Amino acid sequence: MGGIKRIKISVSLAAAPLDRVGEIVRSLTLGQVDYLHFDIEDGIFVPMITLGTKIIQDLRPLTSLPFDVHLMMMNPEWLIPDLVRMGANRIAVHYEACPYPRRTLRKIVEAGAQAGIALNPATPLPDLAYLRPYLSFVLILTSEPEMPDCPFLPAMLEKVRQGRRQPGLNGVEWVVDGGINPQNLPQVVAAGADVLVIGRAIFKDSTVQENLRLFHHILDKVLSHATSA
Repeated sequence: MGGIKRIKISVSLAAAPLDRVGEIVRSLTLGQVDYLHFDIEDGIFVPMITLGTKIIQDLRPLTSLPFDVHLMMMNPEWLIPDLVRMGANRIAVHYEACPYPRRTLRKIVEAGAQAGIALNPATPLPDLAYLRPYLSFVLILTSEPEMPDCPFLPAMLEKVRQGRRQPGLNGVEWVVDGGINPQNLPQVVAAGADVLVIGRAIFKDSTVQENLRLFHHILDKVLSHATSA
């Protein structure tokens, strides 16, 4: 008899007030959080630069939480060994930025981290089975990195539904990232997400622990209902 599915939360520090990031990381370590998420941008692949690599190195001694790194950049391969050395546990690269994604994922695994592939909203879900020897997770962006308050795009959840039906991907985690909030959380769960990357909604009104409790309350309610249905 199966139990209630557990969905993980990865808190995106790009949305955190960076003047208090050390204090926030310590607080998150005490909360019900599974990963800390870092968006590393180059200003070319995406039109912004929020976090750099130094923050990973500086925050690593403050917490035992796994570091979940999302490389929103062109030509990411050169940075992978340094990121693992700094403390990254999971690294996602973009399908659109890697001419040879299987090779890039292999480099991540060989460096000692779990490897993921990320897809922009405009990118249809490709056949990913050939990446499976190295692929641990797929990150589906559900918002465009076009503005600080980019809206949630519910149509992107179809990629999660399609991906869960794709042959050869058993055991791969499906990560949803972008605009998740308490209102759309049931949709995201229903689509089949395993990991939720949440930023703005966690740091809203500077009440991190209260916001986390709300997310967990909704998750428990949605999953309990799904199990009993």
